[in-house]
Amino acid sequence: MITVNNVGLRYGDRKLFEDVNIKFTPGNCYGLIGANGAGKSTFLKILSGEIEPQTGNVALSPGERLAVLKQNHFEYEEHEVLTVVIMGHTRLYQVMQEKDAIYMKADFTDEDGMKAAELEGEFAELNGWEAESEAAILLKGLGISEELHQKKMADLSGGEKVKVLLAQALFGQPDVLLLDEPTNHLDIKAIQWLEEFLINFDNTVIVVSHDRHFLNKVCTHIADLDYGKIQIYVGNYDFWYESSQLASRMASDANRKKEEKIKELQGFIARFSANASKSKQATSRKKLLDKITLDDIRPSSRRYPFVGFTPEREIGNDLLRVEGLTKTIDGEKVLDNISFTMNKEDKIALVGTNELAKTTLFKIITGEMEADSGSFKWGVTTSQAYFPKDNSSYFENDEPTLVDWLRQFSPKDQSESFLRGFLGRMLFSGEEVLKKPSVLSGGEKVRCMLSKMMLSGANVLLLDEPTNHLDLESITALNNGLINYKGSLIFASHDHQFVQTVANRIMEITPTGLVDKQMTYDEYLEYQAQ
Repeated sequence: MITVNNVGLRYGDRKLFEDVNIKFTPGNCYGLIGANGAGKSTFLKILSGEIEPQTGNVALSPGERLAVLKQNHFEYEEHEVLTVVIMGHTRLYQVMQEKDAIYMKADFTDEDGMKAAELEGEFAELNGWEAESEAAILLKGLGISEELHQKKMADLSGGEKVKVLLAQALFGQPDVLLLDEPTNHLDIKAIQWLEEFLINFDNTVIVVSHDRHFLNKVCTHIADLDYGKIQIYVGNYDFWYESSQLASRMASDANRKKEEKIKELQGFIARFSANASKSKQATSRKKLLDKITLDDIRPSSRRYPFVGFTPEREIGNDLLRVEGLTKTIDGEKVLDNISFTMNKEDKIALVGTNELAKTTLFKIITGEMEADSGSFKWGVTTSQAYFPKDNSSYFENDEPTLVDWLRQFSPKDQSESFLRGFLGRMLFSGEEVLKKPSVLSGGEKVRCMLSKMMLSGANVLLLDEPTNHLDLESITALNNGLINYKGSLIFASHDHQFVQTVANRIMEITPTGLVDKQMTYDEYLEYQAQ
């Protein structure tokens, strides 16, 4: 168990935390959520002891071990992969080194023998004899093949290093596990393996993630960081979101009878309980949900941007025809004879591990790049709006304010009041609309690009990783906006829930050609597994 007592932290005039009091208990997985910049990663650093709070303290139960997912991917370049994983259990690794040093001595004394015997006893208590096999199992589960286990970390790719550091954090059954964005750079198989590992993990987990599907699968509680306070809620992310929306509706309708509200709450809990998987974590979560009362349901102060795309023109049946597109970049054939026809009402998700192939296809069909061979043709009734993965070029022109930046993309209404109102709905309020576009954060630039697309009135949207840099609130708003969109779209995203709830057609560019299936993402994953 890890206990937080009256923790507070300020940076200058900015208050990050104040009087935070929480107990994180064994058997539970806590999803730490909050807007970008709220201090989630900083709070994890306070829990790990990397940062000292200005007030209060963090206490770990005596004799317990805490493990942290390291963020420096170049920290262990000269160490072997298997050794790096075992280094996650600091004391066990120290014992192994001390043992080896004693046994390497040329003049082995009786005192050395006694010390070695002590170390051997501690080594056995720490489950040292199974250390290498446990480390190998973790690596294999995350997709690091056996031939890499004896390699130096320097020989691995960036994505492989991320997996090794994750295995390091998971190694040795830590009592408290702190994970900051553990699904970043993981492929779908590794994410699924990690989900199962955490679902069956008996100790305490505190995780920061923008992946809602992951939070829904593994979390028993949500720790909501808002206005410098942290409030614990029972349930996963969807339950937290839906219950806060329910509480808002209840608060706005104070005249409804309490019995009606209780009935609505009971139905709501029953619906979520029925959706739980058959894991022991889901069973314990159901028991927790059953104990919730009306007083436990509170509205969130979170603000969600308004994301809504309205096509100005109804789309015809002839949308997009792609025939034989081929493209080689730096000697690598990225696209090889790609052909497909886009139909009315298609919401196509481009999935798979080949990021360059997806981005190249977007660039070709939007006219940003020439194909080596093949052709594409847009239907005469279509109008397209494009969200590129790299949007930096859109913010290089030095418009003095955000209002001026957005004005160039608003052909119908260029008035100050309209543009300020539009930006306000995208959470740029007050003086924020007078910011220079060049100083915006990554998330703010994404919200600007979405504003540009909404003003276009396009009936076909093309989006290359639009959820990158967004917080959970903005991802949820964009997700809902695309679900409700009446036009057609092609998009790429790593967000499982985003793809599952938006797409009705899945396309994957593989080395052997294009896999094209009219189905949901979950159905596609099942198809792949079979």
